[in-house]
Amino acid sequence: MNADDLFLGTESGNDAYREAIARASEAVVAAFAEREDPYSGASPERLAGQFSDPVVPAAGEPLETVIDDVAERVLAHSVGTSNPRCAAHLQCPPMIPGLAAETLLTATNQSLDSFDQAPAATVLEQRVVAALCELFGLSSGADGVFTSGGTQSNFQALLLARDRHCARRFDRDTQADGLPAAADSLRICCSADAHFTAKQAAHHLGLGEDAVVTVPTDDDRRLDPDALDATLDRLDRDGAEPFALVATAGTTDFGAIDPLADLADAADARDLWFHVDAAYGGALAVSDDHGHLLDGIERADSIAVDFHKLFYQPISCGALLLRDGRDFEWMARNAAYLNPEAHDEAGVPNLVAKSVQTTRRFDALKPYVACRTLGRAGLASLVDRTIDLADDAAALVDAADDFELVREPALNAVVFRYRPDDAMDDRTVSRLNAAVRSELLRDGRAVVARTEVEGVTSLKFTLLNPTATIDDVAAMLDAIRDCGATVAADREVAA
Repeated sequence: MNADDLFLGTESGNDAYREAIARASEAVVAAFAEREDPYSGASPERLAGQFSDPVVPAAGEPLETVIDDVAERVLAHSVGTSNPRCAAHLQCPPMIPGLAAETLLTATNQSLDSFDQAPAATVLEQRVVAALCELFGLSSGADGVFTSGGTQSNFQALLLARDRHCARRFDRDTQADGLPAAADSLRICCSADAHFTAKQAAHHLGLGEDAVVTVPTDDDRRLDPDALDATLDRLDRDGAEPFALVATAGTTDFGAIDPLADLADAADARDLWFHVDAAYGGALAVSDDHGHLLDGIERADSIAVDFHKLFYQPISCGALLLRDGRDFEWMARNAAYLNPEAHDEAGVPNLVAKSVQTTRRFDALKPYVACRTLGRAGLASLVDRTIDLADDAAALVDAADDFELVREPALNAVVFRYRPDDAMDDRTVSRLNAAVRSELLRDGRAVVARTEVEGVTSLKFTLLNPTATIDDVAAMLDAIRDCGATVAADREVAA
């Protein structure tokens, strides 16, 4: 294959591109859309054995041969996220408009660090960010930037919170001078059910995971405002210095949404940076039926929202929004070859100053194409449908004699346990559910998650797929029953 066949811009390269995209598309359709089960059941050992050949062979092969080989050895053993019985994680089926946008943005390969590398993309990202700020009710001075997802958004929000606090409290420029000696006293407060990335961010920020103080939740698994007040009073007595409060709008296990307005009040009273991790639940903002669950989010200093969850976009695609866009100044920098100060003065929009990344994908195109295609009502219908399905699924589980509903769903995550015998103790239930989940993955008919609730291993349906039905849920429950019988039989043989 010569160079002209490898790149767009020549007649032969353009033809090769069309042929490659068509062949890859057909491979995807054959592997996922025409496959009955969400997973092949292949074990790690079996998969490892399939890739023993050289990654970089001495001589190349025709691209069509490589695509066919990838289809056989990779796609055939990938999780089918568009299958309605793939219900383990916050891993959505990507919608067709997003997949079309992915094709457009990867082929053009724009880099969002400087205007001259991505002129239209830079302007469009700013436009999409402005629309998002409006969607969440942020003020006219709000701003944002696209990220790889909630992990990056949460980290960057706490980075800005830390640096703003150190500047105001200690007159310390952490970008230039590092952390002050008093940094050991800095604390971040969040729910006991908050995502682990709060602790991860504290580690990466040089504060250590112990700087994160978790606050008990109420009966609905939401951060308890009274417990928060008590925690903040205790930290004050101990000489610790909280600087940020992280609320969660959609916890990973239960989809619980913290009382955002109450927490905004607490943050205001204590002069804390208020960050809302809405990576999961942020899509509720488009829904007339469920948007009220986010009341108070407009008072956040920062918001993390993911589009590769309930907005149904291909990974990766997230955003960090700031109520006051000037807070990006705490991390801004200028590089002569990308965003010289003269560009700032001339109003050239180089977005690198707002991101922890330099080279950055044009991911804003995906929600732009999706929103233009579906409109707000269309997006809302997808979100609402999955929440309704979760309610029906919970009722189905609760009515079954051999299943135990752990808690009514807050969004579209249903946590439950397989308990075929009421007399079975929690320790036995934990072992059984762990074994059933492993057997289920080998079986391949359904992909479900496991978690631990109050020390007991439980199963979870994360019902993100708008095409799934209650019949699909029933089929997954039957698959769990069958796998449970297999586990029980194996144990009898072993005994």
